[in-house]
Amino acid sequence: MSQFFYIHPDNPQTRLIHQAIEIIKKGGVIVYPTDSGYALGCAIGEKAAMDRIVAIRQLPENHNFTLVCHDLSEISLYAMVSNQSYRLIKNNTPNPYTFILPATKELPRRLMTKRKTIGIRVPDNAIALALLEALGEPILSCSLMLPNTEVTESDPDEIRDYLEKRVELIIHGGYLGQQPTTVVDLTDETPVIIREGAGDLTPFN
Repeated sequence: MSQFFYIHPDNPQTRLIHQAIEIIKKGGVIVYPTDSGYALGCAIGEKAAMDRIVAIRQLPENHNFTLVCHDLSEISLYAMVSNQSYRLIKNNTPNPYTFILPATKELPRRLMTKRKTIGIRVPDNAIALALLEALGEPILSCSLMLPNTEVTESDPDEIRDYLEKRVELIIHGGYLGQQPTTVVDLTDETPVIIREGAGDLTPFN
């Protein structure tokens, strides 16, 4: 049975944030709010937790996971960022964008796509940022889109009905939007929009 925390969306309670971090560090899967609906997350090094997220989402073998980061200082460890890409990311974060970048050798091989890329994002959500600051490293994540749906889950009470026996923690951080992130491929000189979502396309046209 999942734990269910009510965390204030603007002023997250430190005690609950630290309890959530302990769950992540022990290999747990959590549901947490972002600026584009709710997401599933776990620690980068926890393969079993990642496999459980794959099973919940019924994801294909080569699905792109995302590293959700607290700020840009964490990105360069896991992704190679050109000066041009860095400026684009800096000017458009935190926001509901996922940026596809070439992976570094620091990234666990099981997280790399065949193209050796990784998705990186910095969310504009106080709870997510508090979790990331307390954890001290990115959270391995993907949008919480249940099988056969194309929108992110936005209602934590409904999420609880679906997943209370399949994750360790569900964070209630309010009722959110249902659009996933806008995905921008920055592996070449010209940005390519892979998926149109909650993030404005204007900066990349």
